[in-house]
Amino acid sequence: MKRRSLLKAAAGSVLLSAAPGVALGTTGVGRRVYVVVVDGLRPDEVGTALTPNLVALRANGTYFPRARSAPAVGTIPHHVMMMTGVRPDRGGVSADTIFDRARGVVRTLGRASDLTFPTVLERLPALGFRTGSVLPKENLRGVFGARASYRWEPGPPVEGNAPDAFTSHALHAMIDEADPDLVLVHFGDHDREGGLGRPLAVRTADEQLGKLVRHLEASGRWERSVLVVTADHPVDRSSPDGSLRGRLDADALLRNRVVIAENAGADLVSWTGPASDRDLALRHLESVVSRAPGVLSVHRPAELRLGPDAGDLVVLREAGRHLAAPAPVPLLVAGGDPVVGRGVSATPVSTVDVAPTVGRLFGLPEPPGGYDGQSVI
Repeated sequence: MKRRSLLKAAAGSVLLSAAPGVALGTTGVGRRVYVVVVDGLRPDEVGTALTPNLVALRANGTYFPRARSAPAVGTIPHHVMMMTGVRPDRGGVSADTIFDRARGVVRTLGRASDLTFPTVLERLPALGFRTGSVLPKENLRGVFGARASYRWEPGPPVEGNAPDAFTSHALHAMIDEADPDLVLVHFGDHDREGGLGRPLAVRTADEQLGKLVRHLEASGRWERSVLVVTADHPVDRSSPDGSLRGRLDADALLRNRVVIAENAGADLVSWTGPASDRDLALRHLESVVSRAPGVLSVHRPAELRLGPDAGDLVVLREAGRHLAAPAPVPLLVAGGDPVVGRGVSATPVSTVDVAPTVGRLFGLPEPPGGYDGQSVI
């Protein structure tokens, strides 16, 4: 998918990008699957006061109270895991922000070439299915590139991170005009808001979820729809602990020889000094950062199954405590399709299980080397 054609949907001039040779229009009455990610949502925020629509879906679907996020650093790698079914050391995206050694700069992993493992978005079309992505965050759109058959192209004034209301409008337009078999949609207001604005953002995301259900019902799609609703990772709003920079610059061995890529509670630390000093330097570096105020733990990237782009050490702070170990996230499967079960499942599941679940729903074979997750259905 190296080139795209922009298609103007009927609903409010929403721009959809289509893969070459893929036209708008419905394709039949087969199963439809919608993966809905509410960025940063915690299980303790799910309740009748803030999320009545999510509670209703939970009561009429299969809920997994033992669901956990798979360890990763940031929003982008979590979404990559959901769409590939493999951990970051295989998928190529370990964090939101890394030190790019080849370019000598700290940058965001937001390019299509950063993702090195095939996603279900691009694998399903080989079986004749069509896929769509409705992603409000610019970096998410960048890393998934043109892998989906259709994708939303936000225009002015929302090119960067679009509000949930715009995302919802684009989602409905894509369903009406393109009707993909699989859609990945992300609601991101909740992750951007803190303090008093957070409950409102949670409620707004839940309202968009309710609108999606009503739209599927009104359009006659509900009885063949499956919704996989989850969060990428829980958000911790702990206060920042400060930077390691001053502590490292005060050390004669480490000064000007260490680069830090900060990721909201997780610092990816890379040694840039002589290769001959690397082993000694890393032992010393680990000793120095582990004693820094606010540091919870220090890991080698391989311990967390992060790839080589995660630097030499992963330093976790209070706000990043959920990154090293699996943290609770909401995960449920709902919808009118007969495949959807009812009740509460005690099965331990993870966000890396989303792609295997999607694959099973469409009869998609496992990717090369298999999944790291497993289907929850």
